[in-house]
Amino acid sequence: MPRAVDGTKRKDHRKKILKLAKGFRGRRSTNHKTAKDAVAKSLMYAYRDRRDKKSQFRRLWITRINAACRAEGLAYNRFIEGLAKANITLDRKVLSDMAIRDAAAFKSVVEQAKAALKA
Repeated sequence: MPRAVDGTKRKDHRKKILKLAKGFRGRRSTNHKTAKDAVAKSLMYAYRDRRDKKSQFRRLWITRINAACRAEGLAYNRFIEGLAKANITLDRKVLSDMAIRDAAAFKSVVEQAKAALKA
């Protein structure tokens, strides 16, 4: 059976690949053969990084909390230990946001954690 070279399915598939490769540099955006590889790789990176983004944000939140805690004279690990002993169940995202936007509220949480550590 002959190979279909100019059929609509083939054209549609090529058009779909080139649409996904829009914005790539050089031949990767215009040449189907190279665009196909570039799109496959970019989709793999997109899949992987959607999962990696969660750990990157957690790392950012921890860094922000640590900086705010140290300004109050307490290390991050001691702060988290104090929160656990005080039964304060705020997650790192909320604590990070509080440290940036509402310093007074964060300071009171740090004081509660310090008090729980002493008790």
